[in-house]
Amino acid sequence: MDHMNYSSLKISHNHPPKPKVTYYNHTKEQIISFLPFHKPKKCVPIRSSIEKNSSYDTKSSPSLFTNIIDRPLHPSVDPKHVFTGNFAPVDELGPTECPVVDGRLPDSLTGTYIRNGPNPQHMPRGPLHFFEGDGMLHSVQLSKGRAIYTNRHVKTYKYKLERDAGCQIFPNMLSGIYGIADIIQCVAAVARVLMGHINLKKGFGLANTSLAFFSSKLLALGESDLPYIINSTREGDVETVGRWDFDEALFASMTAHPKTDMTTKETFAFKFSPVFSPHLTFFRFDANGIKQKDVPILSINRPTFIHDFAITKRFAIFSETQLAVSAANVMLGKGMPTVFVPEKIPRIGIILKYATSDAEMKWFNVPGFNAMHVFNAWENGDDEIVLMATTATSIENLFHKIDMVHFSLEKVRINLRTGHVFRNILSTRNLELGSINSSYIGKKNRYVFMGVGKEIPKMEGVPLFVPRNEDHLEAADEDDGFVVTYIHDEIHEESKFLLPRRVPYGLHGLFVHKDNH
Repeated sequence: MDHMNYSSLKISHNHPPKPKVTYYNHTKEQIISFLPFHKPKKCVPIRSSIEKNSSYDTKSSPSLFTNIIDRPLHPSVDPKHVFTGNFAPVDELGPTECPVVDGRLPDSLTGTYIRNGPNPQHMPRGPLHFFEGDGMLHSVQLSKGRAIYTNRHVKTYKYKLERDAGCQIFPNMLSGIYGIADIIQCVAAVARVLMGHINLKKGFGLANTSLAFFSSKLLALGESDLPYIINSTREGDVETVGRWDFDEALFASMTAHPKTDMTTKETFAFKFSPVFSPHLTFFRFDANGIKQKDVPILSINRPTFIHDFAITKRFAIFSETQLAVSAANVMLGKGMPTVFVPEKIPRIGIILKYATSDAEMKWFNVPGFNAMHVFNAWENGDDEIVLMATTATSIENLFHKIDMVHFSLEKVRINLRTGHVFRNILSTRNLELGSINSSYIGKKNRYVFMGVGKEIPKMEGVPLFVPRNEDHLEAADEDDGFVVTYIHDEIHEESKFLLPRRVPYGLHGLFVHKDNH
């Protein structure tokens, strides 16, 4: 439908359209470049009035005093610009039945679809990037032909403190510091910590990115904090149980994309430290949900933006990009802490899943490969790793002008013995936020279900594949199931599926089967 900004596409990498290949030989230091492809034109904003609402105006000339005290904000962090249209936050709504007037709900789809995403509790005067809104869960419970919708904030420590205060307390560090007003807010937050009004050991994250289910726990995740345990009730409501404090360290955190080995029932994860070494720490949970010993990755000597990773039968795979984190950017009032390092060569690191140190970790330079989301990886014999991921061109615009970033789906083959790396573009369409049949994690698979974005920020979330059979391992075919997501009609300002309210654009989701409630 032409008025949609988002649709779903099933990609089979066994039959890709006219692949484009890059070959990199680590022995001879020789690069064969990609064949060129046409980068899509910058998308035109649907609502031209949005620009008028922004305090960032390149035509105006604010006074020196205004620039020092309260500098104009770039549109990417101006809440008056970011959180408009279907990005605008919504209030909570309790369980509400959704009438089905066209067709019927599949009998085999019994459980709850929950999607996470940013939804600010308070709109600040200062900067606020889309990625820093408080987490909100939008849930649809499906059972016996009925659908019940609800949406609730994740009741994080940050959310509860700011709810009680009636205003923002924590500074938005990803959004950055731009003027004295932002500095004053940071000083006030430090004062609250010193006076004991804020306990940093309770975390300050947003739990706004994704969900996962392992160790018999449904978790809301955000990579700046530990997970929050969520309860999906039989009545269709969503409750926050509390923070899962498996790590008592200060500034403890965990990736928003843990990977569960469906064979061993172990879950693998990592945490990222933007300031202190080690900047990357790998760890796992056993089948009973007990966290095992940390494995510091000391071969990363500069904090690099790593959002996702992959596992195979024997290995864990990490992808380093050209985005680095600079605390000095924030301290000097230069805006966001992320910086683009053009001279840096992206690389892929491979380590044994059960390694006790990174002594045997191998790194492979892969020029131009800036991976965002990693959908799967597997071993092809003893010597080759195959990786499926999206890579971003113009990654320097990821946080400020994401509509200028183009995401392509790639298959990367790495020969562990020779060091050769082959890159194969499976599709040059603008693809992001995808899923696979989760029973194939770490194993060879054929299908990836992906979002096709005309304008990448305007995506309802991951098109989530849900197997028809609750027992994934007994499914007849890899793609035997359903693709679930929310869809918003921008022309008529409504969501499909006869939901009782608009569902804002968001991020990752999960389907929880009835027996796991």
